[in-house]
Amino acid sequence: MNADAKDTFKQKAFGKTPDGIAVQLYTLRNSQGMEVKITNYGGIVVSVLVPDKNGKIGDVLLGFDGLDGYLKGNPYFGAIVGRYGNRIAKGRFALGGKTYTLATNNNENHLHGGLKGFDKAVWKAEPFSSVEGVGLKLHYLSTDGEEGYPGNLDVTVIYTLTRHNELRIEYAATTDKPTVVNLTNHSYFNLAGKGTILEHELLINADKFVPVDKGLIPTGQLQSVKGTPMDFTTPEKIGGRISQDFEQLKIGGGYDHCYVLNGPRIHNLAVKAFCASSGRLLELFTTEPAVQLYTGNFLDGTLEGKGGQIYQKRSGFCLETEHYPDSPNQPAFPPVILNPGQKYSTTTVYKFSVASSISGGSK
Repeated sequence: MNADAKDTFKQKAFGKTPDGIAVQLYTLRNSQGMEVKITNYGGIVVSVLVPDKNGKIGDVLLGFDGLDGYLKGNPYFGAIVGRYGNRIAKGRFALGGKTYTLATNNNENHLHGGLKGFDKAVWKAEPFSSVEGVGLKLHYLSTDGEEGYPGNLDVTVIYTLTRHNELRIEYAATTDKPTVVNLTNHSYFNLAGKGTILEHELLINADKFVPVDKGLIPTGQLQSVKGTPMDFTTPEKIGGRISQDFEQLKIGGGYDHCYVLNGPRIHNLAVKAFCASSGRLLELFTTEPAVQLYTGNFLDGTLEGKGGQIYQKRSGFCLETEHYPDSPNQPAFPPVILNPGQKYSTTTVYKFSVASSISGGSK
């Protein structure tokens, strides 16, 4: 490390939305040389640049070189997802004796906030420096009735790039009416920087997962991972069992499931992901009760991303920290209701390093 290296941030124009709103791109760089680019369109993390085992810097996120790629429609690359990440069955839920109807944008179900969720909003952005690093504070007011949700939801998301090569995301929200909220980030990781993620190893600190029906809606039960290809309690390659004759994998076309995390969280490791070819290690910590593992099953080679890369099936994987899908309709699941006077607050940390193995120490 250069003794004179400092944490820095830069800002530049990133284009305009179809209705003429100017969008910015913010570059955060820490004293270790890690760099993160974020746009205030959708709060999208555009790139994460980290070294591999040979010290070569590479981008470990799927995405686009310019704003146009994000505007044309994409599978939520890098975006803040809300008001409700994941699915709500049939786009309906009851709250306070009233039934609310949401957009059905995933067959008959509601997905990731609807037709114009937080991933398509232009957020107010404010770069900052702190004792921990550099960051970007984003703010958005989701008005009462937006996408069918009740209440004015005042949302703040703070991205911090720390000096320990961590990207920390802090979500906060308040409301003036009872509502539901479940925010997450939908970044697609590829620790090799290209190709598929089938050789990546995963460790997930979860003894149970949330089984789903053919519409990817929870059955309401929790199922043990033991003895199934859903088990990542010891390190396994993503591609090792992804094509097995197992009903849940057939339904999802691969992994597209919510894992119920064990034990106390933020100080307890939730997930490890490791790429042997690059030596990059990703560690995930969160205050949330669950994480959705998604293995890019719906990528189909029709999207051209950064540097002309064609994103084929399983080019990236997502680790979406969250409450369980369809919780507003599942009384046995941890509640997602936010009332006036309460504050929604969650934190997720993605930590990057180089290691000799998924269980080995950082180098």
